[in-house]
Amino acid sequence: MTADRKETPLAVPTELRWSGLTHIGRVRPNNEDTFLALNFDGHEVRFLGKTGQASLAGVDFVFAVSDGMGGAKSGEFASRITVDRITKLLPRNFRLSAAGIASGFEDVLSELFSAIHRDLIHMGFSYEECAGMGATLSLAWFTPAWMYFAHIGDSRIYYLPRGGGLTQLTHDHSHVGWLRRKGQINEREARTHPRRNALNQALGAGHQFLEPHFGAVGHQPGDRFLLCSDGLIDGLWDRHLEEIVRTAPAGASIAQLLVHEAVQNSGKDNTTAVVVEVAEAAPAPAA
Repeated sequence: MTADRKETPLAVPTELRWSGLTHIGRVRPNNEDTFLALNFDGHEVRFLGKTGQASLAGVDFVFAVSDGMGGAKSGEFASRITVDRITKLLPRNFRLSAAGIASGFEDVLSELFSAIHRDLIHMGFSYEECAGMGATLSLAWFTPAWMYFAHIGDSRIYYLPRGGGLTQLTHDHSHVGWLRRKGQINEREARTHPRRNALNQALGAGHQFLEPHFGAVGHQPGDRFLLCSDGLIDGLWDRHLEEIVRTAPAGASIAQLLVHEAVQNSGKDNTTAVVVEVAEAAPAPAA
């Protein structure tokens, strides 16, 4: 597993502030996007609301976005299966982060993705209405010092460090995404390319082999992260993503601002965003 920040993260007491929203858009008959927000320790999982804040002390947090695909409502079913499996498989691995065993995260996340993939493939073969169903998955796992991520498909995770700038951490698993990473096409050309929605990697969907993208970022107060489905990207350019995230009024749901703007601009697809901000924990009140 690679770390995008080379220095050791500062041991500053931190908390997370988050907001999440999914919207059916203006064209699709149903919403095949799903997002997840939860925290967990070695004993239990706690589902989180669409907005909130909480300390990172003693618990890990997971945020995820999944975009389902398939006929009828099987895409919607696929994304829900995907996030359901996360809640069952990750808590047992809390001891890794508690012990600071960073090298174990890629193995844990690889096992998680493989398990979801097997479930979707099995159901696709077992039920006619589920044939070919699949899902993307972009997952961010926050510990007190690091954000570990795992990803497959064309949903995305962006990193907005406190010092400015915006970086797409994840690789779009498509030929168009490969062309963009190689510098052969620009953002405008990628958005209008006729094969922009053709994926070569996804969970299920008849794919035999998986090559998820794994990585890690050491976080500090002031950093922000955005997880989103491709519907958000269809409605907002990268520069607009950064502008909205950084200029949102205090206390606003940044995810709501992003989703509403994207749907207004496009709305051709289901649209989902989860924004996570790392903040310095407030001091405990005096006794």
